[in-house]
Amino acid sequence: MTLQAPEVSQVKVISKLSSICYSEETKKKKKKKKPKKKKAQQSDPPRVGLSKIFTNGVYPEGEIQPYKDDNAWRTTMAMEDPEITYQSIRRAAEVHRQVRQSARKHIRPGMTMTEVANLIEDGSRALVEESGLESGIGFPTGLSLNHCAAHYTPNAGDTNVLQSGDVLKIDIGVHVKGRIVDSAFTLNFEPTYDTLIEAVKAATDTGVRESGIDVRLGEIGGAIQETMESYEVEVNGKIYPVKSIENLSGHSIGLYQIHGGKSVQLVKNDDQTKMEEGEYFAIETFGSTGRGRVVESGECSHYAKIIDAPRVPLRLTSAKSLLKSISSNFGTLPFCRRYLDRVGETKYLLALNHLVQQGIVQDYPPLCDAKGSMTAQFEHTILLRPTVKEVISRGDDY
Repeated sequence: MTLQAPEVSQVKVISKLSSICYSEETKKKKKKKKPKKKKAQQSDPPRVGLSKIFTNGVYPEGEIQPYKDDNAWRTTMAMEDPEITYQSIRRAAEVHRQVRQSARKHIRPGMTMTEVANLIEDGSRALVEESGLESGIGFPTGLSLNHCAAHYTPNAGDTNVLQSGDVLKIDIGVHVKGRIVDSAFTLNFEPTYDTLIEAVKAATDTGVRESGIDVRLGEIGGAIQETMESYEVEVNGKIYPVKSIENLSGHSIGLYQIHGGKSVQLVKNDDQTKMEEGEYFAIETFGSTGRGRVVESGECSHYAKIIDAPRVPLRLTSAKSLLKSISSNFGTLPFCRRYLDRVGETKYLLALNHLVQQGIVQDYPPLCDAKGSMTAQFEHTILLRPTVKEVISRGDDY
C-alpha cells in the first residue's frame, strides 16, 4: 500500500504540535523537585519546642507495667477508654526526659545553684513551649544539697556553689494543661555516697512496682521502707544505715495541684486508703544517713496559693496586687521568689508574708535532716490506667 504525502497545511500543524510537546517536556524537566522538609532536631542544650519534633501530637508512652496479684483481673474485665489527657501528661514527661538528660550532661561542680536552676528551667520552658497556664513549669526546680532533702531552690542573690563532694537532689516539674509530671533524681560527683543513691533508687522502684488499683497506701510504705533500710553506707570506715525519711512522702497529683490529697509514706503505717483507677501519683522516696526525719530550716523559696483559700479582707494594697499577679501567672501551681522576680514583681516580701499569715498562700521552707548527714531522692509519676500501670516519667537513665 502506498501512503499519500500530507498536504503543506498538515505538515505545519504537525510541526507546531511537535514543538508544543517538546516545550512542555522541557518545562517538566526544568521544574526542580521541592526539597523535603527536614525533621526538627533537638539542640544541645535543648531549646526546641516538642511540638516541632512530634508534629503529629503523639508523644512517647511511658513504661507499661502489669498490675500485680489480685489486680490482674482488670486486664480482662475492664475495657480501656484512654483520656485525651494522656497526651498532655506524656508531652510533659518527654520534656522532663530531655531536660534532665541535658542536666546530667552539663551540671558540674563550680556552677552556682542559680546557673543550675536556669539551665534546667530555660530548657523546660522552651521544650514545653510555655504559654501562661496552658503549659509551663509545674513547680520550682528543687536543688536541695546534702542534708537538705527538699524544697530548696535559689532565691535572688544566692551565692551557693556546687561542690565536688555534694549530693544534689534535682526535682523537676513540668505541666501541660495542668497535668503535672513530677520526677526527681540525685547526682553526685565522687563515689562516697553511691550506695545511698542506689538504695533510694531501688526503694522508688519498689514503690512503683507495688502501686496499683485498690492497693492500700500503708502497704506501699512498708515495702519502700524494707527495700531502703536493707542498705548501709560506709564513709571513712564508719557504717551508716540508710533510713527512710519518715515524715516525707509521695502523693497523688490533681489538676493544677501538685499534692492531690493522698500521701504515700516511706515507712510502714496503717493507712487503709486505696489507690483508685484513673488517679496518678508521684512515687518519691528519700533516704538518709542521719536521723531519718526532717525539720524546716533556712530561707524559704517555695510558695503556692492554697486551693479553697478563705476569702479574707486584705488590709495591704500591695498584698491584693500580689495575689492578683500570683493568680494570673501561677494559679494554684507552686512558685518561688525567682518566678515573682521574672514576672516583674518587686519589693513583695511584706505582701507575700501577709498572704501567708492570712492563710491564702502556703510557704514551704527547706526540709533538712541533721547537719553532716546526706540525703538522696528518686521519684516517678505513675498513671493508674484501667488495665495497666504507666510509669509516665521512666527513661533510660532511671
